Amino acid sequence: MRTPTIVVLVALWSCLSFAQPPVSKPSPPAELPTPAPLRVRLADLGTALSNEGFKMRDRVWSGRVESGRPQRLVVNLFRGNHYWFCAAVGSSEGKTKLTLFGPDGRAVESAAHQEPGLAAVGVTAEATGQYFVQLDTAGGPASEFCLLYLYK
Repeated sequence: MRTPTIVVLVALWSCLSFAQPPVSKPSPPAELPTPAPLRVRLADLGTALSNEGFKMRDRVWSGRVESGRPQRLVVNLFRGNHYWFCAAVGSSEGKTKLTLFGPDGRAVESAAHQEPGLAAVGVTAEATGQYFVQLDTAGGPASEFCLLYLYK
């Protein structure tokens, strides 16, 4: 005698679950294709750091950067972990600089590496939270860039 009750409950439940409008998930922003030479230069720099125990993130961010118009990337960092952020820029003219800003919005003291068309910044996170990586180019033309980060 319990079977009809269960069937009715299942039928009601399925009607209720299908009556709700579907939840749409926002689509991720389209990622621009990263030029192969930039990825190769960035991979060389990342590989040198991975030899010291750092692990590369799966994703490489890319886009276009113009002189005087910095690009910012928001990342979540965890207290006590070590991070390196590396960027390659298509133009080797001008100066390429990475700056890391902490959760409070102030620049974080970090180790820096720069060479034409490449920049890297290393830091140990003092607090867990959202940090901002800023890529600046000065004196060069607008160009493509790609950025990755490593952690340990």
